[in-house]
Amino acid sequence: MVKDYFSLGHPLAAFRSQMSLHARRSMFKRFMDEIQPSPADRILDVGVTPDLQLVDSNYFEALYPYRKQVTAVSIEDVTPLVYVYPEVAFRQVQPGPLPFADDEFDVVFCSAVLEHVGNFEQQEAFLAELLRVSKKFYITTPNRWYPVDFHTILPFIHWLPKGLHRKLLKLVGHDFLAREENLNLCAASDVRRMMGDRAHFNISYQWFLGLPSNILIFGESGTADA
Repeated sequence: MVKDYFSLGHPLAAFRSQMSLHARRSMFKRFMDEIQPSPADRILDVGVTPDLQLVDSNYFEALYPYRKQVTAVSIEDVTPLVYVYPEVAFRQVQPGPLPFADDEFDVVFCSAVLEHVGNFEQQEAFLAELLRVSKKFYITTPNRWYPVDFHTILPFIHWLPKGLHRKLLKLVGHDFLAREENLNLCAASDVRRMMGDRAHFNISYQWFLGLPSNILIFGESGTADA
């Protein structure tokens, strides 16, 4: 599954991973600046990957200074990560509702997962779950309107209507990513619709080569003021 998500066989995969690491370090700094977690804050990281090859994988665990406060979950078996980050509590979960109580965590961190959970309604439900279990949140997802989709390293075709985009992906051999449940890129307008009035939130961007490559969503859970 890791290979399907990340196109590891692509000749530019290593370069992409290095550029991604640079961007993710910047997004992590933004997380620390905006959320300002304390050493005692309970953190939930949703969407860790079992990948041990890419330098940008699981960057939160690599960079966060208070790992003993982190619970990291994935729908995949991430047992190998236990040996890399022994202070972190890893847990495999099923797709759907998270197995945690309301406000069980002080902060939820979720990077590059929203685009992999299905259609608009499933993405909306996923965001609602992240907010339900946390008091603060920091969520990132690739910007659909960036010229290159870094999953496939293909330019522009993801700007086409989504049905046509998926047909073209299948035509060039990306059968896995051609399915909506595996890749459904979002624009900031989509995220605003998903969030609605269920939280106090801000939308910002990570910039790459002068253009907004990633959408950053952060704030406090709870109903926003009317």
